[in-house]
Amino acid sequence: MTAARSPGPARSPGPEQLALDLPVRAATGRQAFLVAPANEEALTRIDGWRDWPEGKLALAGPPGAGKSHLAAVWASETGATVLTAPALPDAGAVEPRAVVVERAGRVAGDARAEERLLHLHNRVVSEGGRLLLVAREAPARWPVALPDLASRLAATQVARIGPPDDALLAAVLVKLFEDRQIAAPPALVSWLVPRMERSFAAAERLVAALDARALATGRPVGQKLAREVLEDAAPGIDPEGER
Repeated sequence: MTAARSPGPARSPGPEQLALDLPVRAATGRQAFLVAPANEEALTRIDGWRDWPEGKLALAGPPGAGKSHLAAVWASETGATVLTAPALPDAGAVEPRAVVVERAGRVAGDARAEERLLHLHNRVVSEGGRLLLVAREAPARWPVALPDLASRLAATQVARIGPPDDALLAAVLVKLFEDRQIAAPPALVSWLVPRMERSFAAAERLVAALDARALATGRPVGQKLAREVLEDAAPGIDPEGER
């Protein structure tokens, strides 16, 4: 049971190969977004952007849950400007029609960033634009110091992405393998799901670790390699057991 990588240059034989840290191109279009109960409500809210209360919405969820993917889908469809906190520009330099602020919670504790987010918020809302704030936590939980910003964040409705169920976790693994041009057989994915930590971030770490070890050793991505990676990640567990 092994996963085949897409055809490419032949590798030199050897017990230990140099693992190149090559960039991974993640598919971020709407068709690549994996819809499941954990994110269906968030997708519905994003699709209803014309009806967002006060023209704003916060998208919250754990690392690797697909928040940035969903935000990228919305930005592509609306032509939104995508910013990343805390390095926000002056509000006057931003087209207010549609704006995404990635990692928005990082403004907390940064006086300049908090002030700039406040001015950006006020400009977008006052001019009838749309503002999407992307973060791990709901805005009301960000420890911001600026009272005016805190009150506006508390009034922002939140769309949440929850933890994955088995079907979504399996689909995420398949996508992560595909992003790295690894064709993982369904049997390997089914074997991994009940044995791995149940989170999006863990899926990213697992696939990255499998890819790195396969490249370093010249071995195929299969159940034997996966067993070793899982054991290294959590020494003492029984990889043949289920979590």
